Amino acid sequence: MTPRPRAGMDSNGARADLAAVSPSTQIYMYLDVCRCVYICRRSLCIVPPILYLPSLSLESVNPAYSMIPGSYMMFFQFVGCCLLLLLYSLRFRSTSPVHGPRSYPVIGCLVAFYENRRRLLDWYTEMLSASPTQTIIVDRLGARRTVVTANPVNVEHILKGNFANYPKGKPFTDVLGDLLGKGIFNVDGEMWSAQRKLVSHEFSARTLRELEIAVLEAEALDRLVPALEAAAEPGGGAVDMQDVLRRFAFDVICRVSLGVDPGCLDPALPAPRLATAFDAAAGIIARRGAAPVAAVWKIKRALDIGSERRLREEVKVIHEAVMDLIRSRKKERFLVNGARNDLLSRMIECGYADEEIRDMVISFIMAGRDTTSSALTWFFWLLMRHRDVERDVLEEITSMRQQLQGSSSNAGEGFDLDDFRRMRVLHAALSETMRLYPPVAWDSKHAAAADVLPDGTRVGAGDRVTYFQYGMGRMEAIWGSDAGDFSLDRWLTMPSDGMAGGVSPFKYPVFQGGPRTCLGREMAFAQMKFVACAVLRRFDLRPVDEGRTPVFLPLLTSHMAGGLNVTVRRRVEDARDGTHDAATTAGKTH
Repeated sequence: MTPRPRAGMDSNGARADLAAVSPSTQIYMYLDVCRCVYICRRSLCIVPPILYLPSLSLESVNPAYSMIPGSYMMFFQFVGCCLLLLLYSLRFRSTSPVHGPRSYPVIGCLVAFYENRRRLLDWYTEMLSASPTQTIIVDRLGARRTVVTANPVNVEHILKGNFANYPKGKPFTDVLGDLLGKGIFNVDGEMWSAQRKLVSHEFSARTLRELEIAVLEAEALDRLVPALEAAAEPGGGAVDMQDVLRRFAFDVICRVSLGVDPGCLDPALPAPRLATAFDAAAGIIARRGAAPVAAVWKIKRALDIGSERRLREEVKVIHEAVMDLIRSRKKERFLVNGARNDLLSRMIECGYADEEIRDMVISFIMAGRDTTSSALTWFFWLLMRHRDVERDVLEEITSMRQQLQGSSSNAGEGFDLDDFRRMRVLHAALSETMRLYPPVAWDSKHAAAADVLPDGTRVGAGDRVTYFQYGMGRMEAIWGSDAGDFSLDRWLTMPSDGMAGGVSPFKYPVFQGGPRTCLGREMAFAQMKFVACAVLRRFDLRPVDEGRTPVFLPLLTSHMAGGLNVTVRRRVEDARDGTHDAATTAGKTH
């Protein structure tokens, strides 16, 4: 067999003459270089051009080029790479807006991202505020092109106007899929639509709402209030309200969703295994979502190592616990007369498949375990910083209690859902809290097809499109010059329409908007108002560190870094005028 000549050599092994390369051959070589560049250019949005160097081998395009001198080949490869880098640079120039992080070929905005890595929320807010359209484009190494917006018109387009084009998308569902499976919060299209209709019916049932109030009443009286009373005793020490509220919320959501009491807030019991499994799994999932390159955690999952192995173990605990409950509840139906009202039992009664029930129940636990506790943590901190607002809220609670005839002085404040709806001052305080410190800092969709947002921003198919709740709450273009202030006036001067407070959900997308509007919004407000009433009328909270400004951590749901450590004093109600004063136990004794 005749050996194949090496590039730049003739059939006898001698060096080929450059003059042998005719002008016509040079033209064809140039066209083939352009072919290589065109093929590579189609994928430039994903892979840096340096990875396409091997594809510029003209010998692989046309074997006849094996006779061309090596130096001549290198020249054409160099020209091809220059063209490729030029096209990649033009891509950034043509799509990056005037306002936004500065991007470079290959690395995107990695430099600026690294410089602002410890203040990402404020950095994004500053860029959005400086943009005339409150929209920026972020090109980051290892991530899809991302459109970030704080423009309410864009948000309405994404969540409602062109809803079908903005599903959560596979990159999002991949991150949460191991835990949430095919639950309502992790699916799109027809599967989501079918679950939405079914779950909407369950949430509209008055029995489920009445169950929540009963559970709140019991959990507050049996655990929350006693825990704070113990802290108010001399030598009781400081308590972390964030931790207390998270434990309380986990107990409530488990009792409403599963019909079981994990006893997470009971100090006499160790933390239940189910609660620790949810904590661990949520933390790992959050780190997945924040990873600069998704391939890292996917490789770890494929190899079953590190945090991904831990996640698999924790998810197994959660899945087995919920499936055991499903099986035992099905057996119970044949032994006990009368059906329970918890979500798990109601879904079994409706005939859903076990795996569907499991995924939906887990989704609701994940949605309810941290969102209300996060909002309440920031609510109590803000009230400690604004005692005038605390006084107004307390006066409203006292006034409504006086209007209720025969209410118990010990318990659930005697309020029902209708009473909570009439609490305008408390509702305004909670709404203002979530405007500044939303339980979810941002939410992302992935464009199914190319689109143009109302402000003129072009969106490519597959682009990540993010609306930024944290930044929207601080936009002067939306809320006025006092956007950074904690003020109830912006809510109390609006015409009230019940739960929404008279503001557009696309201006205030804390509970999303459009077809995916949060089904548990009213139940969340009821829980937050219940806790606020139970705590404020009994206790005066004081921060351990008066000068501390806590850090907002945007994980799956937001947290207060370091918790909210407070000292607790009992609040004494003056029966003559309904006013309240704080007093320590020792003060009342003497």
